[in-house]
Amino acid sequence: MSSKAQDDNVFKALAHPRRRALLDELKDAPRTTGMLCDAFPDMDRCTVMLHLKVLEEADLVVARREGRERWNHLNALPIKQIHDRWISQYATHAINILDRLKSDLEG
Repeated sequence: MSSKAQDDNVFKALAHPRRRALLDELKDAPRTTGMLCDAFPDMDRCTVMLHLKVLEEADLVVARREGRERWNHLNALPIKQIHDRWISQYATHAINILDRLKSDLEG
């Protein structure tokens, strides 16, 4: 998959608040799909699975089967790559502008 397509998949996955909430659940430790369903009682199992599929396609979640259970692990690398490619560059630019503005205002 091209870098652009991968970035698009990550942005698509992160665009939905429920998927971000699922990632928040996974940030401290892997969870089974059942555990994730229990953490989101307002979503049925099918909806949780659909969101997990989008997260897997973006490589943000890696699923591993252990017997009858499916363990979902956070893969934060795509988020870091988005940060390095997009956010840090724009943040540096914004900080430079604010620094110049501060200098101009001070004098």
